[in-house]
Amino acid sequence: MNPLSVIRVGICGLGTVGQGVWKHLERIRPELESRLGVKLELTRASVRDLKKRRDVKVPASKLTTDSLSIAMDPNVDIVCELIGGTTLARQVTLAALTAGKVVVSANKALISKHGAEIFEAARRHGGHFLFEASVAGGIPIIKALREGLVANRFPLIYGILNGTCNYILTQMEEQDAPYTAVLGEAKRLGYAEADEALDVQGWDTAHKAAVLTFLAHGTWVKPEQMIVEGIDRITPIDFKNASALGYGIKLLAVIARDFDTDELSVRVHPTLLPESHVVAKVSGVFNAVSVRGDVAGTTLYIGRGAGQDATASAVISDLVDAISLLKNDRRAFITARKASAPARPVRACRLAPSEHIRGRYYLRMTVSDEPGVLAQIAAAMAAKNVSIASVIQSAQEPAGAASLVLTTHQSDERAIQATLSRLARLRCVLERPLLLRIGDFAD
Repeated sequence: MNPLSVIRVGICGLGTVGQGVWKHLERIRPELESRLGVKLELTRASVRDLKKRRDVKVPASKLTTDSLSIAMDPNVDIVCELIGGTTLARQVTLAALTAGKVVVSANKALISKHGAEIFEAARRHGGHFLFEASVAGGIPIIKALREGLVANRFPLIYGILNGTCNYILTQMEEQDAPYTAVLGEAKRLGYAEADEALDVQGWDTAHKAAVLTFLAHGTWVKPEQMIVEGIDRITPIDFKNASALGYGIKLLAVIARDFDTDELSVRVHPTLLPESHVVAKVSGVFNAVSVRGDVAGTTLYIGRGAGQDATASAVISDLVDAISLLKNDRRAFITARKASAPARPVRACRLAPSEHIRGRYYLRMTVSDEPGVLAQIAAAMAAKNVSIASVIQSAQEPAGAASLVLTTHQSDERAIQATLSRLARLRCVLERPLLLRIGDFAD
């Protein structure tokens, strides 16, 4: 370990976020050094291609293609893992923690998949793992859960955790444009990846929900254990229908716990939110997270959820905490000491069975435009004790077809899924029904 008056930082991965961290650290380094009472050195950075042109100027002598060499370098005190993925990133993280270093990461997929192993390595070898940038970009939601709201239990956390999806949904609504057209524009503007599946199918949000679930409830829920649905089947007509019912549509992560039964549910899906709800008004690439605590009540966090500067801001926040840890006393630094623990000690919980996950639902179907169809559908729903609250019906192409939109009274996931299966078998239902949840979040 270097003398504590000098803190040396290595950055593994000099992509968009890594360059942002390097750029802003260089810009504010004098101020940080004065505030923290240390000398800060950006020692090395790893890249895939040494010859690639970058927006930041990094001396060639500080670049390497060997990320593991940075993780194991005894002269590096803090390792920023900004590689992405879960293979090399895992190797780098475990190597650095095994060496007793502090690791700062923005990698939600890595934490979701290997979090238990990573935190155990940190405990075993005296390292520390900080991950504010892994969820909601520039919004300090992890510190809010771990520090500011430490006195609380959390019956409900929900919000927009993916800026790409929120941008697409916003543009679809405002421009009355189809999903494919808006997706193409999002790719052109750099808001969506070339392979958009991780974002639009909900898996990126699920990874982030897994991190928040662990912090709030001390348990790991894998994405495959969640309800995860994406936005790719939503059409402009759904926004019109939702508006007629007084709602907007957002892709939400919802983490709910009943502390009487200690049952926990974690889900990701497009949700109808009342148009008056603050989260429903969050547009574009912004994120929003609502946290209900049993002591503080509801707190709301809104900000940029992605992008170079927002994510770099969160990484640098963790770097400052890591520097304070190294400069002062590891044992006295509560933020780092608790980095691998939930917000507060909680009782063990179990995943709620589908019949205990209750809510109201929106169903859109393309059906035959003929007498008796609504009666058939109502009978199929009644067979599973799902009752209809409202009906919107309109003619639709091709000729002889109609769009039928139903909302339900309170039901549950088991009943609604059984209803969907039953509806799909009706000859009058011409396409697979679209199911959206209705967000009745009384704050």
